Amino acid sequence: RMSARARAASQGSLEEPDDEVVPYSDDETDDELQSEDDLDRKPSWSIRANDREYCNQPQFKKKVFLCIKKSKYSGNAIKTYKYNVFTFLPLNLYEQFKRVANLYFLCLLILQIIPQISTLPWYTTLVPLVLVLGITAIKDLVDDLARHRMDKEINNRRCDVLLNGRFEKTRWMNLQVGDVVRLKKNDFIPADILLLSSSNPNSLCYVETAELDGNWQSLIMCEEPNNRLDKFVGTMIWDAQSYPLDLDNMLLRGCKIRNTDECHGLVIFAGNDTKIMRNGGKTRFKRTLIDKLMNYMVYTIFVLLVLLCAGLAIGHTYWYESIGSKAWYLYDGLNYSSSYRGFLSFWGYIIILNTMVPISLYVSVEVIRLGQSKFINWDLQMYYADKDTPAKARTTTLNEQLGQIEYIFSDKTGTLTQNIMAFKKCTIRGRTYGERSHQPYHFLVSCIRSKKDPQVLEFFKLLSLCHTVMVEQKGDELVYQAASPDEGALVTAARNFGFVFLSRTQDTITIMELDHEETYEVLALLDFNSDRKRMSIILRFPDGRIRLYCKGADTVIYQRLDANSKNKETTQEALDIFANETLRTLCLCYKDISQAEYDAWSQKHQAASVSMGNREEALDVLYEEIEKNLLLIGATAIEDKLQDGVPETIAKLAKADIKIWVLTGDKKETAENIGFSCQLLTDDMKIHYGEDVKYVSVSFSWYNLILYEKKKKRRRLRLKKLRKRHTNSSSATDSSQPVDDWEKEKRQEDFVDMACECSAVICCRVTPKQKANVVSLVKRCKKAVTLSIGDGANDVNMIKTADIGVGISGQEGMQAVMSSDYAFAQFRYLERLLLVHGRWSYIRMCKFLRYFFYKNFAFTLVHFWFSFFNGFSSQTAYEDWFITLYNVCYSSLPVLLVGLLDQDVNDKLSLRFPKLYLPGQQGSLFNYKNFFISLFHGIFTSLMIFFIPYGAFLQTMGQDGEAPSDYQSFAVVAASSLIITVNLQISLNTSYWTFVNFFAVLGSIAIYFGVMFDIHSAGIHVIFPTTFTFTGAASNALRQPYLWLTIILTVGICLLPVICIQFLYQTICPSVGDKVRAFKEEKKKRKPTFQRGGRSRRSAYAFSHSRGYADLIASGRSIRQRPRVRPDYMRTVTRF
Repeated sequence: RMSARARAASQGSLEEPDDEVVPYSDDETDDELQSEDDLDRKPSWSIRANDREYCNQPQFKKKVFLCIKKSKYSGNAIKTYKYNVFTFLPLNLYEQFKRVANLYFLCLLILQIIPQISTLPWYTTLVPLVLVLGITAIKDLVDDLARHRMDKEINNRRCDVLLNGRFEKTRWMNLQVGDVVRLKKNDFIPADILLLSSSNPNSLCYVETAELDGNWQSLIMCEEPNNRLDKFVGTMIWDAQSYPLDLDNMLLRGCKIRNTDECHGLVIFAGNDTKIMRNGGKTRFKRTLIDKLMNYMVYTIFVLLVLLCAGLAIGHTYWYESIGSKAWYLYDGLNYSSSYRGFLSFWGYIIILNTMVPISLYVSVEVIRLGQSKFINWDLQMYYADKDTPAKARTTTLNEQLGQIEYIFSDKTGTLTQNIMAFKKCTIRGRTYGERSHQPYHFLVSCIRSKKDPQVLEFFKLLSLCHTVMVEQKGDELVYQAASPDEGALVTAARNFGFVFLSRTQDTITIMELDHEETYEVLALLDFNSDRKRMSIILRFPDGRIRLYCKGADTVIYQRLDANSKNKETTQEALDIFANETLRTLCLCYKDISQAEYDAWSQKHQAASVSMGNREEALDVLYEEIEKNLLLIGATAIEDKLQDGVPETIAKLAKADIKIWVLTGDKKETAENIGFSCQLLTDDMKIHYGEDVKYVSVSFSWYNLILYEKKKKRRRLRLKKLRKRHTNSSSATDSSQPVDDWEKEKRQEDFVDMACECSAVICCRVTPKQKANVVSLVKRCKKAVTLSIGDGANDVNMIKTADIGVGISGQEGMQAVMSSDYAFAQFRYLERLLLVHGRWSYIRMCKFLRYFFYKNFAFTLVHFWFSFFNGFSSQTAYEDWFITLYNVCYSSLPVLLVGLLDQDVNDKLSLRFPKLYLPGQQGSLFNYKNFFISLFHGIFTSLMIFFIPYGAFLQTMGQDGEAPSDYQSFAVVAASSLIITVNLQISLNTSYWTFVNFFAVLGSIAIYFGVMFDIHSAGIHVIFPTTFTFTGAASNALRQPYLWLTIILTVGICLLPVICIQFLYQTICPSVGDKVRAFKEEKKKRKPTFQRGGRSRRSAYAFSHSRGYADLIASGRSIRQRPRVRPDYMRTVTRF
């Protein structure tokens, strides 16, 4: 390690991080493991151009079923839909009945068909089940019809294919592997195609267009189809020569031809074998904490249901033995034993009490989530007008989880910053140039014009030659198209200083050097990747010299510098200054190569480039061989500005107790200074530097600091023991690396424990895989809800690993957006997504679930109390159609609207008071405590609904002298009390009232009474005498004022305790939401001291009613001649 690169660690930290050591990481994703296996296999994918019969040879066939074989080469037709006309109904029903709740109700329906145990008509279960299945089936059908339309449109697109010596129009679905296709500008690419020739001289060309028109054939050997979008290995054999193929030679399906009039290609992979289709498989299914908790609660309800039914069955057994068998008027003609009757009673009560397990719960949850996703899509305050980019909820299953985030993992470049690079400073031969430095740019310009310093000229010549930028001529203007904004900024900077990149072909690159044009022969291009962290180009100069230019990260360049290279220390000092100013740095160097050295290296490079096994490893070895003994020229510094609103967003999220981790590949100093600029770090924080994984952890809470120091001490002791163990052992392994899985696990736990005690963490020098590992560690060790946000392909793994992934549509393409759950254009929108939409979604879902369980318990348990008065004989307490329609019509709409529209406070207050977010992180609004509160609340309501009407019916007399104490009248009164109670209860739980809510509550009650009078009418009884048996019960019962008083009394007693408890809670121990609402109400009541624009206006002269100073001014006398006391009105005017 260079001594000039040393940086003093802060007091109390562990050890200074070593930027050169890459943290260990053995964790591979499943996709990576699968793809690496595919790449290691011996290539067996053989293709012959213009020969369709070649792919149908016996050696290329695979067994499909028994002795049936077909070609292993897939056709180009794609199929993404799931159903067709014949399979939709059976397959969709099969998928729906794989859900436990639906299967449970199907079993209930079967039980209801059995006469011995059927206590309810079959339609009481069939109607809700058909409704739930129907809604889900319609949703699946609409989605699948859209897939059908998309597949049909794609498969019927047309392209030109070489058939019988000429190009013919053919549908995409008819393409086959080995076909030669012709594509034109703005055409979509129909398959994974090897580029053969192009009208663009900058593109790679293997054959001439004229040769394609004849009987052109070649053999391609390549890897098997896989899902690796970043790799392709193959070899083309043509005219007895082998040509290496890699990803740069491929055009992948789904892309579009740009800036090229015409090109030709060979189909390598078709249809489902293409890389985009291989990546379209099943992704990880993400479930929210509420989902998991809800499932456990449904299981709990089912256990309670079984226990209740078992108790009631035992009760019926003892009742029949002691009473039922001895009462002659109860004899039913069936000689069943008491135990067998108890067994039948058990299944009868399973049917009666089945509504404890809510069948409509899951479909209602899906409707609410769909509505919440639409609200996110429609939010204009998350719409980015500059790019016409709205926010997009790409999933409908995670909305409430947005209100429970504890950790945010963010990329830096393009996420916190704009990813729009600007060349700011540079250092050449130890001198720094740029803004606010000792050498302004005009000194650099004069130096270039004078051509006195060859190092300065070499610096900008390197920038104009060592890159992969493409150039396009638009009129008189050169437009650069760069793979990354950094390269574009560097090439543009070289142009501004007189070194203009003009054009390139496969073998040459042309630049304008000040006043003359030069063309250089490209001998080799050693491209950049995340492992190499550098790129090089080997050029032959016009005078015959061979030179290698290289640019890359200082950590890798300094390791490869020649011992005699100058200005290393001064350049490193400049790099540290650039990093402290949050600038992105690259080191530039070169090396002259002799012809003999290049010839020897070129032969080995050619052999390695066409090898089919371990090609990348072989090329890396050769790159290392040539990229050594380099001579340092200087370094560049590029500025990437923060996005608007980033510091304010981070500060607001921190107040919501959300911990933010920044994961970046930048240097430690750059990462640290970016942390300060975006207010992730502040001056009152104490910084600690880690040693195993490079991270900057910050803590300022005194109680956390004590715990942190204890964990740090324990970790240091463990590392000392580990080093001692390594010292005593004979093996020469690195002591900084874990010796086994147990030690690795302990180190990971120590890292997470220490880092999570900090207020913020910045991980620097991390690779994309390590980003995902950090997220996975926190999820596994802390059981916390995590969110990852990024904008580039290197963030995809991190986005997929987190509980919620957010993609930013920035400068690095759409890979992050396509892998995300939510997408928008600016980091600042994350504040609104979490603190407004996430918090509202969580509160709404919790209210919905609590109330849903409550209303079902209150409804179902009335049967339980009734069983004590009917000999546990499985008799229902309500009329059959009321049981059928209760969850469908009478109580569903108000709670559904609460789940969609309710707000405890508006969006402005949600953003103003971030502490409102805390209940979601704590999970305090929906847990087992709330579940049992809903259970006991439902038990209390069911007790009142049963026993108050029961007491009222015990000894009563109607106005007509008849006693209305019959079973049917009791059922009507109990049902009416229940409907009014549960609808008024949801009214008490509603915080945000609209006309729709008001209409839903009153409408549900009105629908109940309307339907009840209809199904209790004589007319419908005449049509269906066995189905509608409560003829005249409603009109007979509800004409008695005494029973209306009973209903009012029941509803009042059910709701009064709830009102009292809510009042006491808001008075004695108010929540954060209660305090904010009280603050809002108090602010409304507070009148301003002075209001402009009022109706009653007074003249300004009304402030003074005495004579002015006109005479004094006209007389010329001084008011200072004689001190005197000011009159009262003067003091009044002065104070005012």
